[in-house]
Amino acid sequence: MPRYLVAQSELPEERANRRERAGKSAGETYKATLLQLSPGADITIVSPADEDAPAYSHEELAGFDAVFHTGSPMHVYHETSEVARQLKFMRAVFASGTPSFGSCAGLQVAVAAAGGSVRKMPQRMEAGLARRISATPAGKDHPLLTGRPGSWDALAIHGDEVEALPPGGVLLASNEATQVQAAEIRHDRGVFWGVQYHPELALGEVAVSLQGQAEDLIEAGLAHSEEDVNAMSRRFTALHRNPEDCALRWQLGVDAETAEEDRRRREIINFINHAPALRNGG
Repeated sequence: MPRYLVAQSELPEERANRRERAGKSAGETYKATLLQLSPGADITIVSPADEDAPAYSHEELAGFDAVFHTGSPMHVYHETSEVARQLKFMRAVFASGTPSFGSCAGLQVAVAAAGGSVRKMPQRMEAGLARRISATPAGKDHPLLTGRPGSWDALAIHGDEVEALPPGGVLLASNEATQVQAAEIRHDRGVFWGVQYHPELALGEVAVSLQGQAEDLIEAGLAHSEEDVNAMSRRFTALHRNPEDCALRWQLGVDAETAEEDRRRREIINFINHAPALRNGG
């Protein structure tokens, strides 16, 4: 039975807000996804950015089969005590040799902890869907992206992005909006695989996130009005309920890579399959 640690960088108020909107915190969403993929797994959720978060030694972290880092509103380029605690935890994960995976802010935390940089996206957000993601030459044969077609869309919602990968970072996928859509980072004794998009999310959760960030989407020029955002949210909700509906797929401009749950989760599945071989930098 695998033993996983899920690290959520949402702060207490952010976790409460997400539970109210979507029914789960980011960590609870990850746990639910992992239990579907690995029934019976022993999963612990931690919140390293919290002031009263328990400290994990390298030896304790090494007792887990893998660590998963969630998305959140955290801006890792802000010099706050919360960010400092989150980065300290990520460096401890690297030092422990335990393989780790992260999405969205999880990728950004790993990048910053290993010496790379993160910034606010200079032009606009990516919201709802990250379009036409393509593997780099290094990514085409990388096991993280096994099963992905030449180009694909993925669920995404972010206003920050990786500016520069750290030493030991390998760019695996990009698109027009965000250069670093997938990457591998080798740092200290650890290996991290991460994506800027959200393979762990359900379509319905993206619908809720869009509604919660309507003002930001309008300000970024992605929507003209709150009704525009609500209309897009309704399409995501409808496809969540009926992923086989060809008309809904057409309205959103997506295919099975986005609509079907097992295909959306390819990167997490690939990581789980390869995690034992990645321990201690393998």
